[in-house]
Amino acid sequence: MDAATRLLVLANRTADSTQLLQQLLARHAQGPITVTMLAPAVWEVQDPHGGTESAWRRLRAARKLLQADGITVSCVIGDPDPMTAFEHEWQRGHYDEIIISTLPRYLSKWLHLDLPHRIRKAADVPVTHVIASPEPADAG
Repeated sequence: MDAATRLLVLANRTADSTQLLQQLLARHAQGPITVTMLAPAVWEVQDPHGGTESAWRRLRAARKLLQADGITVSCVIGDPDPMTAFEHEWQRGHYDEIIISTLPRYLSKWLHLDLPHRIRKAADVPVTHVIASPEPADAG
């Protein structure tokens, strides 16, 4: 059996979105994957803990749904700056592919920072950009 492809997924508000989860399930259908979900801890009004509680909640929800489909998932909270969070995790691990999940352009701070393009320039692996809704997937 082939070794699983190692995916680094950079997402926060869209970590448990239907669009991202569907992308990961489709990728899993092509062959075995292991996923590291990285969420920069970005401050949110509803989270008095610097965004970490909101990020962990989304990551846990995504992990639960993906594990139910047989995907190995680990979760990491990173620096509030998404590029810094990416760089730290990129140096720490070895990944075969990257998926970046952002909100639509009119809501996304990451797209205003040109994050997908910056990560493509920094990484020597395939990078996929998923535009997703901040609404969580139905745990069914």
